[in-house]
Amino acid sequence: MSSILDKIFAAKREELAEVRERAPLETVRKAAARAPAPRDFAAALRARRPAIIAEVKRASPSKGDILPDLDPAAVAREYAAGGAACISVLTDVHFKGSLLDLRAVRAAASLPVLRKDFMFDPYQVYESRAAGADCILLIVAMLPEAELSELHALAGLLGLAALVEVHDARELEAAGRIGAGLIGINNRDLHTFTTDIGVTERLLADYRGDALVVSESGIDSAADIRRLDAAGARAFLVGESLLRGGAPRARLGELTRALGEQGGAR
Repeated sequence: MSSILDKIFAAKREELAEVRERAPLETVRKAAARAPAPRDFAAALRARRPAIIAEVKRASPSKGDILPDLDPAAVAREYAAGGAACISVLTDVHFKGSLLDLRAVRAAASLPVLRKDFMFDPYQVYESRAAGADCILLIVAMLPEAELSELHALAGLLGLAALVEVHDARELEAAGRIGAGLIGINNRDLHTFTTDIGVTERLLADYRGDALVVSESGIDSAADIRRLDAAGARAFLVGESLLRGGAPRARLGELTRALGEQGGAR
C-alpha cells in the first residue's frame, strides 16, 4: 500500500505538470531574477534562543482544518510581534495552502520566510525565489541523493537557504554528505504521519556535525522546547499548536519564554 508521502508525491508531479503549462521555466527564472533580495534565514535563527519558526498552516491531511478562515498576513504579524525568528508557510494544496499565502506573509512581516512544500524539481526552486521565499524545504525521504544535492546547490546559487529534512540516521548521513548547513529533524514520519519528539533526541545523541539543527513537528509546550534544547536542537518549527484556539501570539510567547531563565544565544 502506498504511504501518505507516496500519494502526495504522485499528486505533486501532476500538479507541477499543470503549473509548467501555465508558466514556462524561462518565465519563472526571469521572475526569480527580479525578486527582492532574500533575507538571511540562518542568521535569524542564530540570533534568538529559543529560535521559533512559526508556521502558517491552514489544514493537515491527517487532522483536517486547523484554523478556519486563516488570514496569513494577520497571522504573520502576530508571529512577528510574538517573537518568532522566522515564518514557515505551507504552500501545498493537501494542506489547503498556496503561493498566495507565501506572498501575503512576505509582504506583511520582515521575518525570513520558509516555503514548506514537497520539492523535487528545479522549477520549484525558481518558483519559490520568484514568490519571495528566503528558504526552501528539501525532504531527503523524497529525493535520490544526486537530485537532493542538485536542488541544494541551486538554492545556494539563487541566494536561498535550504532546510534539509531528515527522519532517521540514514537520511541524516545523506544531509551531511551534501553539505547541508541547516538540517530539520522531522518528528513526524511522513509515511504514516505518526509523531514522536523522541526522534530528535535519538538522532542528536550520536550527531557530531556542525549544521544548525531544527526540530520539527509535535512541539506543543515550553516543556517540549526545553527537552529538545537539552538534546541539542538549535531551533524549533511549530505550527499547529500555535494556531489551534486562535491566539497565535499568546501561544508563541509561551514558547519564546521557555528558555528565558537560561538567557542568551549559544
